[in-house]
Amino acid sequence: MHVSLDVTSLLDPPTGVGVFTGELLDGLARRDDVDLAAFAISLRGRRRLADVVPPGVRTAGRPFPARVARRAWLRVDRPTARSLVGRTIDVVHGPNFVVPPGGRGVAEVVTVHDLTALHFPELCTADVLQWPPLLARALGRGAWVHTVSGSVADEVRTAFPAAADRVVAIANGVRPPAPARPGSDEAAGRRLAGGGRFVLAVGTVEPRKDLPSLVRAFDALAADDADLRLVIAGPDGWGAEALTAAVDAAAHRRRIVRLGWVDDQQRLALMRAASVVAYPSRYEGFGLVPLEALAVGTPVVATAVGALPEVLGDAAPLVAPGDGAALAAAIDQVLTDDELRATLLARGAERVAAYRWEDTVDGIVDLYRRALAG
Repeated sequence: MHVSLDVTSLLDPPTGVGVFTGELLDGLARRDDVDLAAFAISLRGRRRLADVVPPGVRTAGRPFPARVARRAWLRVDRPTARSLVGRTIDVVHGPNFVVPPGGRGVAEVVTVHDLTALHFPELCTADVLQWPPLLARALGRGAWVHTVSGSVADEVRTAFPAAADRVVAIANGVRPPAPARPGSDEAAGRRLAGGGRFVLAVGTVEPRKDLPSLVRAFDALAADDADLRLVIAGPDGWGAEALTAAVDAAAHRRRIVRLGWVDDQQRLALMRAASVVAYPSRYEGFGLVPLEALAVGTPVVATAVGALPEVLGDAAPLVAPGDGAALAAAIDQVLTDDELRATLLARGAERVAAYRWEDTVDGIVDLYRRALAG
């Protein structure tokens, strides 16, 4: 089976979509039943394409600007994946909400990670708002939809009922963490945080993550806990000024640390050293960060939105989005109740064991076969 995978998301520091794409790329590259080629819809990043794929994976395609391609695909089904890649294709997979028109005889699969663009358009950039009409056009061509959770699958079926029988939920996995170096990893995390006890938030700073609510929750806790810090690790996306304003208004702003982008080793060190990982998102299609935290033995507090109840189950306290008081109370309970922490981490280990990237890749290859069969 000849599969072409769009790996454009790997040309920049990876977000959740990039993590998914990278894991899928690695998994497909190890299979004997898949002849894999990677391509990117990018003009400036095309020279780096070979640097982001595993050894032995072919890169294909001619340079084409993403914005030009999307504007074209909103009107016509050209350029096709076959013309972009310039090789035999059975299946083309767009793992970041958009799949190129396959061309004659080419099956199309598109991954939808969440429906933020439909539910919360005010939280989206202009580029993100393009994907619902692009998805509608792809569905009209017969494309199949992969979603990363059952929650998102249900939402897609509701939003696009004509294609409901072509929507398949296959969950993300979580990579087992590298073995901890006794003492050193946590020490590195504490050095980055500037203190020994801290609440950690990880991810791109954007409105959907609602980090201002976390700042207000921390400010309430910090009044009675002189050693507690809040650490925010992740690059600024659009709308980061709202977080800046919240930090500036915080009474305990000197104990709020914004690290910006961190590499994988720093991220792991921070997660291992954190007292709790907070995930106050307004909406999520999966939630890799909470699972990663549970995988290293750090408890999580999150919001009861989107797929988070499905993914986390009873392994984390879940509060209403935007409720700073409830968020503060849940964090405080996890920080102070040792029995609760132990219970949550035991449940978390069970949740983590249920999410394996190998299962994700197997499921997606099965989906390719279904798409080819029509």
